[in-house]
Amino acid sequence: MSRHVLEALGKARVIVEDGKVVEVGDPQIDYCPVFKRHRNIDQFDKEAIRKSIEFRIQDFGMCCEGRQMRMDDFLSFGVSELIRLGIEREYLDGAVMVCDGAGSCLVDDPAMVQGVGGRVSGIIETEPIDSVIEALGADNVLNPKTGDIDQFSMTGKAFQMGYRKLAVTVTEAQDACMIRDAYGPFVRIFAVHCTGVNRQDAEMLFDNCDVVTSCASRPLRDVGAKRALLQAGTRIPIYAATEFGKMLIEERLEQIDRKAATGEDDPPRPTI
Repeated sequence: MSRHVLEALGKARVIVEDGKVVEVGDPQIDYCPVFKRHRNIDQFDKEAIRKSIEFRIQDFGMCCEGRQMRMDDFLSFGVSELIRLGIEREYLDGAVMVCDGAGSCLVDDPAMVQGVGGRVSGIIETEPIDSVIEALGADNVLNPKTGDIDQFSMTGKAFQMGYRKLAVTVTEAQDACMIRDAYGPFVRIFAVHCTGVNRQDAEMLFDNCDVVTSCASRPLRDVGAKRALLQAGTRIPIYAATEFGKMLIEERLEQIDRKAATGEDDPPRPTI
């Protein structure tokens, strides 16, 4: 049995076993403009969440054998889109990410960066899927036998493999702090899946990350309004916390012919 635990659509806990949604928890928020735009979901409830996860399972095989691993851009300003751009322009030589069916892994193919992270919600637990491990390469997975999620340990493994310009995605402020302390300027840290982040952790993320995604975190939005060097988007703002983050977001804005932004428009409800 292949078992995967996600946090999705308002950070609801969702369990997928053998390609079927077997459990859906209560969402922490009611509405997200991203899902309104792409899936026409006006309000999160358990049935809407179930249907969204089932759609992803059917559409690209999330949490299943034969999962599609390379994809085109999905969002204008998503973290996977920024990391993809960074690798394409050789600012980065790889990315430590989390993939369903693999856990913490290293990706250096730009299209696979998007495939791994572009349409997947927060992954809390996962178990190995043979086709996913094969596509990534077993040497590029922290533990191909167990699917462990440990971004700090995977970053260390990537350095042992010779990577020196690494993007690393994190969901926890403490992980960002540990990785920054250990690897300094050799890592570019991207905070993702941040709904519910408190004020202390919001400040810590800005202290240690290069790019921070606001999600539905009110503290992150408040800190971002004061500390961000640049903001892209107003619905789900993404913030540059360093000069590198600013440069990367500016190049993405130029690539898609958009401008930097300030403030908020049609935010998630509620922000927490």
